Amino acid sequence: MVACEFSGVVREAFRQLGHYAMSCDLLPSEQSGLHYCGDVLDILEDGWDMMIAHPPCTYLAISGARWFKDRIPEQKKALRFVKKLLNAPIPYIALENPVSIISTRIRKPDQIIQPWMFGHGETKRTCLWLKNLPKLIPTDIVDGRVPRIHYMSATASVDRRKERSRTYQGIADAMAEQWGCLVTIDVN
Repeated sequence: MVACEFSGVVREAFRQLGHYAMSCDLLPSEQSGLHYCGDVLDILEDGWDMMIAHPPCTYLAISGARWFKDRIPEQKKALRFVKKLLNAPIPYIALENPVSIISTRIRKPDQIIQPWMFGHGETKRTCLWLKNLPKLIPTDIVDGRVPRIHYMSATASVDRRKERSRTYQGIADAMAEQWGCLVTIDVN
């Protein structure tokens, strides 16, 4: 299961390798495929063998630290949600988020990756909290490290939030290729 994913990018990377994969988000999926449009907590205990979770970073990312004092209740709720995901009864878990208070309030990440390590000439520090999963091995280190997401204008698009949270294809492919071998492939 790919939790909190509206784009379908990670889900489809696993499906391309023959895995039964479903995304889940409060928003409809941008790509056709198996998608549960609703709260991930409703299906968290449905017997998944792996979960890759992308919880919303609005109240967690340190990029929003200047607003933390005004968002304490929302931040506490967001941290409770992260704990539920990390403690889910699922053998393999990867939780992804930018540099955030998860590191100080729950635990430090197991790995920090960048898009440029997986074929994209951009910077966007992404933390991974792992349960029974190995660290991702870079697949295609490239030059041209531009902080496109950091400089994205607040007025650039009505879909700015979606663009900032979309998983890079190279990272999704690395997850599927390197972690997919740990679970059974569904041949249907």
